[in-house]
Amino acid sequence: MTDPQWETLLAVLRGERLKPLPTGFIIDSPWIPGWAGQTILNYFTSERLWLEANLKALATFPDTLFLPGFWSEYGMCTEPSAFGAVSAFEENEFPFAKKILSSAEDVDRLETPDPRRNGLLPFVIKRLEHAKPEIERAGHKIRFAVARGPLNIASFLMGTTEFMTALKTDPERMHQLLTIVTDFLVEWINVQREAFPTIDGILALDDIYGFVGPDDLLEFGLPYLKRVFSADVKVKFFHNDAPAKVCAPHLASAGINLFNFGIQHTLSEMRSWVGEGVALLGNLPPRDVLASATPDAVRSATREMLAALSDTRWILPSCGGGMPPGVSSENVRAFVAGVRDASA
Repeated sequence: MTDPQWETLLAVLRGERLKPLPTGFIIDSPWIPGWAGQTILNYFTSERLWLEANLKALATFPDTLFLPGFWSEYGMCTEPSAFGAVSAFEENEFPFAKKILSSAEDVDRLETPDPRRNGLLPFVIKRLEHAKPEIERAGHKIRFAVARGPLNIASFLMGTTEFMTALKTDPERMHQLLTIVTDFLVEWINVQREAFPTIDGILALDDIYGFVGPDDLLEFGLPYLKRVFSADVKVKFFHNDAPAKVCAPHLASAGINLFNFGIQHTLSEMRSWVGEGVALLGNLPPRDVLASATPDAVRSATREMLAALSDTRWILPSCGGGMPPGVSSENVRAFVAGVRDASA
């Protein structure tokens, strides 16, 4: 992200009235490799192909904010790999981390990983270190520390069904598990910030926050999320594109000031739940409209989405979730045009 783009993002978070509205998308391995003509495995394993694909996206869409920008990741395997999870990679499929805990009792033997040494995390840092000179020559800076959230990682280590069940059957051990995971996450974010002093934002992604009820959110979700976002940075960005009505009213208390959510709720509904001061990134249907519709239909749907809002402060138009596979350049341009139509 360039300095002017960063300032634009901060203006959105301050609730300034911007005309036309800027646009932004979370972009990572589900979209970039296919759009850039690469396989997913080549994208993960070649620093050169990874960098060229990200630079190509920035050059193709210079007026759009891509978040977090130069995301150094290995899909869902990044953080679980530090705990010893076996990572399964295919040539052109999304990677998957296999669970390592067979029962709640296995939490007793779990150790907190060292993000400087364990799993794929050193490779994440080294990729960015190697690419940093070219990133900066292109006018951009590394702005975000990025991590999967505590419930997300716990669900990978145990299995989602097993983890959700154990919240009820063995809550003490689940607190133990979440404490270990969150200790690791806080340190992992610190490691990224130490390596790249230009970082002034955190992006945490955790869809499991959409699957817990109000009581479990307050007991098992919110306290750990607050710790993840405890660092002193300007942008505290949370992604949860599962149903988000339960967690939405609590985001501000966790320090979050930017929220990317799914298509289960409208922008107007989400604004009423999160309150002013939490900016919203969303929420055109990503698969059925942005990826599958014609450019004219994308442009029209984007105009309609924004026309339904009485106030466009704290709004960064995007799709509901990250950029999905199969979105064409023409449809990205149609989305940007639709936002300009509606907000100029």
